[in-house]
Amino acid sequence: MNYRCPQCDSARIAVKHTGKRTGSAIGTVAGTLAGVSSISAGAEIGASIGTFAGPAGVLIGGLTGAIFGGLVGGSAGCIAGAKVGESFDGNLFDNHVCLDCGYTFSMPSD
Repeated sequence: MNYRCPQCDSARIAVKHTGKRTGSAIGTVAGTLAGVSSISAGAEIGASIGTFAGPAGVLIGGLTGAIFGGLVGGSAGCIAGAKVGESFDGNLFDNHVCLDCGYTFSMPSD
């Protein structure tokens, strides 16, 4: 759909995604912290799997489990934060900007 700037009638409009970007960043940090807080569980599981390879396997398995926990937590938090931020974009923020005059505005949701 072609929208136009309500101020200058330009068709050069960009979407800012302010809420989505902010939500993604906050969700990533929160999810990573939650994943890091469960590092001991991930490290324990990884170490138990690595026992088959001896002491080096325990070390590598523990580190892998801890890193995996942080990555999974960060990814889940990023996705959840992006979805919440996306709803803010549509309802709370002026999410569109005219590239000609700089006017920011909201569009009606379809």
